[in-house]
Amino acid sequence: MSRFFAELVGRTDEDRRAFETHPVVLDAVARGMSVERYRRLLLELFHVVWHFNPACAAAASRMGSPGDDALQPLRHFLYQHMHEETGHETWVLNDLEAIGVSVSDARAYAPSLHTLSLNGYNYWAADRRHPCSVLGMLYTLEVVASVYGGPFAAAIRESLLLEGDRGVSFIDSHATMDAKHMVDLRQVLNHVKEVAAQAAIVESVRVNFHHFTRIVESV
Repeated sequence: MSRFFAELVGRTDEDRRAFETHPVVLDAVARGMSVERYRRLLLELFHVVWHFNPACAAAASRMGSPGDDALQPLRHFLYQHMHEETGHETWVLNDLEAIGVSVSDARAYAPSLHTLSLNGYNYWAADRRHPCSVLGMLYTLEVVASVYGGPFAAAIRESLLLEGDRGVSFIDSHATMDAKHMVDLRQVLNHVKEVAAQAAIVESVRVNFHHFTRIVESV
C-alpha cells in the first residue's frame, strides 16, 4: 500500500509552517482577537464553509464513471464526509449572532479576494486539475482545525469574555471533530496511487494553506 499521507506531510511541511509561524496566527492563538477582527474572520469563514460541500460534490461528480469506477472508495468517502459536514455553515451564523452580527448581514457580506481565490481554486481544481485535488482542501482545513482550533477558541473565549461555547461553537467543536476526520483522511490518502492525483493533492494543500493564511492575515 502506498504511504502517500506521509509523503504529503513532508512535501507540504513548509506551507504548513508558513501558516503556523505567521505573526498574526501566533498572536491570535496566544492572545485572541478583538471582537471586530473576530467578526471579520467568522464572516470570511462562513463563505469558506458554505462552499465546502459544493466543492466536494463537484469533485465527487468527476470521480469515475459506471465503466471505470476505480475512484469509487474516494467518492464514497466524500459522500460520507459531506453528510457529516452538512449544516455547519449554520454554526458559523450562530456564532456571528452571538457576537452581534445578524444572519441577514452575514449572508450579505462580500467575502475578501483571498476567500474568493480559495473557493475559486478549489472549484477550478476539481474540474480542471484533478478531482482528487479536493482531498488537499480537506487536509488543509482539517489540519488548521484539529491542531489550532482548540487553542484559538480558548484564546478567543478569554479575550472576549465569552461563556461556554457561545460565539466559538464552530471552531471549538471542529478542534476535536476534525482530529477523527484526519484519521479517516489519512487512510483514504494512503489509497491514492495515481501520480497525477498525488501531484494535484500536493498542489491543492499548498494553495489552500497560502490562501487561508492570507485570509487570517487580512482580517
